[in-house]
Amino acid sequence: MDKAVTTHKLTKKFGDFVATDEITFEVAQGEIFGFLGANGAGKTTAMRMLCGLLTPTSGEATVAGYDVYTQPEQIKQRIGYMSQRFSLYEDLTVRDNIRFYGGIYGLSRAELKTKSASIIRELGLDSVADALVESLPLGWKQRLAFSVALIHDPKVVFLDEPTGGVDPITRRQFWDKIYEAAHNGTTIFVTTHYMDEAEYCDRVSIMVDGRIKALDTPTELKRTYGVDSMDGVFQILARGTSGK
Repeated sequence: MDKAVTTHKLTKKFGDFVATDEITFEVAQGEIFGFLGANGAGKTTAMRMLCGLLTPTSGEATVAGYDVYTQPEQIKQRIGYMSQRFSLYEDLTVRDNIRFYGGIYGLSRAELKTKSASIIRELGLDSVADALVESLPLGWKQRLAFSVALIHDPKVVFLDEPTGGVDPITRRQFWDKIYEAAHNGTTIFVTTHYMDEAEYCDRVSIMVDGRIKALDTPTELKRTYGVDSMDGVFQILARGTSGK
């Protein structure tokens, strides 16, 4: 399978502090790849390097076939990004947010019209298309933000804690949209602190103190560490002990 993301000994240092320490992994096109770790484990630093926003100290990495050192702008044009903290402009309408982000990604006027109508229809937002985003429930905001991240048909979408703060039913609906995007060939690179969501991923990487401590399918990780949940795997790795 084609590789959407590759890293080899990717390292980022801030002075004497090593934020990511020689992390190596590959993500296949169309894969849902979970990137897990406690706060401060190095997840955000790694994601920023892969998004072309932060230059590594050493190592190698490519995203959608482009080099993170020499081709960060090409990467930015070919990825989507969604954060729990900031993805939409609250003081713009639903329709204006879609048009704004579509314009950033270079969609033509005709493409913007088609995409806007499609997103609004698919999400059932016809009645609030001209309402300010700040007036929407959080779950609607998150689904809209995800659709906007996909508006330019990116090869890879980076989701940073995308379902934080929403109820379990809304989280499940959001993951249905993730499955749909992956089925259509989009690679999903997702960080989450909900261990039950790790079960939805094709493979999971767990970072501890800047290093990848485990990488496999959820089923194999649970078997390896002798536990019945991903939360159990995470707790074992965080403690640095064996579950057997």
